[in-house]
Amino acid sequence: MSHAVISSVTVDDARKSPPTRKAVRRVVDAALADRPDRLIVEPGDSAYPDVLLAEVVATLMIAERLDVEIAYAPTSATAATTRYGLPHGPAALDLARHGDARELPLIRDDAATVLVGTARHLGADAKLHGESYVDDSRLFAGSVRGIRIEPMREAPGLRARVERRLRSGRWHIGRAAQTGGTNLVVEREGVVTERIVKRSTFYRHHVDWKLVCP
Repeated sequence: MSHAVISSVTVDDARKSPPTRKAVRRVVDAALADRPDRLIVEPGDSAYPDVLLAEVVATLMIAERLDVEIAYAPTSATAATTRYGLPHGPAALDLARHGDARELPLIRDDAATVLVGTARHLGADAKLHGESYVDDSRLFAGSVRGIRIEPMREAPGLRARVERRLRSGRWHIGRAAQTGGTNLVVEREGVVTERIVKRSTFYRHHVDWKLVCP
């Protein structure tokens, strides 16, 4: 099986700042020209390892190349390794080169950004004012600290819950999590987009992705 490595160094040295989609696309497109069966994402000492993974998967999604397998080999544990039960360090490299891929639900949002670790719906100036649903189940209506959203290995694909200072709400599982609000901002993989939006939805893409798993 042929593979290509996507690292934080090759993506415009994206070690201290989040990698941009344009920079990731350039590197992924070059790698795909050699027709690899698998892309191995090695973030190295990047401060935003899960962002790199998410952008690589998003690039494949947009290019309709989700037939290409993805392996993830971070040096330390991340939110994504926790979600998908992946190793890190030398064990991750060994799995990336010799492991088998399985199809998993691909969670994305309405901005074509893929979620691999954690996302949050937050209020721009303090509490979030609005309402949120997972499928047909309402999580809240009013004001809360935020909504936490995570991808899952199994169908239907994601889970979300209300974040509170002392005790968070229970998890709601479904295919989509949608929040509308008057001061809504979105945090993806630890990076907050400052622009206020009226609505944000994370949902299961119609095509799964292929991740190398234990």
